[in-house]
Amino acid sequence: MTVRRIIVEPRGLASLRLTLTVPLLSVLAALVIGGVFLWITGDNPFTVYGHMVDAAFGSSRGVSETLISATPLILTGLAAALAFKMLVWNIGAEGQFLLGAIVAAGIAIAMGDTIPAVLAAPVVIVAGAVGGALWAAISAFPRVYLGTNEIITTLMLNFIALNLMNYLIFGSSSPWRDPLVSTFPTGRPIPDAASLPRFFNRLDVGIFIAIAVAVFAWYLVNRTRWGFEVRVVGDSPETARYAGIQVPRKILGVFLLSGAFAGLAGALFVAGPVGALDPRSLDLGLGFTGIIVAALARLNALAVIPVAILMGALNNAGPSLQSIGVPPEIVTMLQGAILIFAVGGEFFIANRLRRPELPPDVLTTGAAA
Repeated sequence: MTVRRIIVEPRGLASLRLTLTVPLLSVLAALVIGGVFLWITGDNPFTVYGHMVDAAFGSSRGVSETLISATPLILTGLAAALAFKMLVWNIGAEGQFLLGAIVAAGIAIAMGDTIPAVLAAPVVIVAGAVGGALWAAISAFPRVYLGTNEIITTLMLNFIALNLMNYLIFGSSSPWRDPLVSTFPTGRPIPDAASLPRFFNRLDVGIFIAIAVAVFAWYLVNRTRWGFEVRVVGDSPETARYAGIQVPRKILGVFLLSGAFAGLAGALFVAGPVGALDPRSLDLGLGFTGIIVAALARLNALAVIPVAILMGALNNAGPSLQSIGVPPEIVTMLQGAILIFAVGGEFFIANRLRRPELPPDVLTTGAAA
């Protein structure tokens, strides 16, 4: 009996149809797996998924809440996509998001109502981006100049940022804590001058800022010399050095810009729907979900927008599942399944499987056996 092996070979440049189909199949496969799980636990998958779609898009309020959830995911997805494109494994968007929120809320509280709204809101937004970049710098400089592993440092800094936020609100009498609430500690509301204007239910202009940043990031990476050099470094650092590209400088710049995107997400959340440094509203794992967004978007800045809306819809629909007796944790399972299938799909985009052709005498021998 002749056993024919399967050979894995590089596919080369994948077609546009393949690059679009694989992410869609990843989402579909995750929904099928989730449906099987729901069926095993006694729930009707079609009923649950229909309820989720209705909660996310079935009303003006649902659409508004979905876009609110998508706004920070666009930016944390960009943070991951930009870094991963250069093979810089920034897993710290969660911490950079929280530091952006802390700095933005602190600046807004410090300014009070002394600065006009036309200046206060931009200052708060820029401050959040700077806060995220500075938090990323703690990992960026050791990565560039000492060769440390950025996965470990960025991951650990997430927990430091989370505990810092909790300490400011729950463990101290800091300016970030609301002095008028004594029953349960909460964040001090930021002044109205620093808040983003709303135009549709609770939805504010943050969604337009996030989309504009995504377009800017796409243009920066795909249409500028800086972006070309970033892509070269990501493909082959040795080639980049041979071409005279300052690799350490490029890695540092991408790292800081990635942190700025995540910090901007925190600032928009504080200046927008949350309105304060509230740990219960900020500790949602939005930085980690941004990694799923980047993976499913295949590190494309423009593709991040629709993928973030999809993830925002899942996040928005999750709490409503309790009304039909389904645990909201099903959303977390779906997001994890989407990430697994998206990563697996990357293998088939980059490679193809084939069976080697066997000589006729081998085929004849195998048939006779």
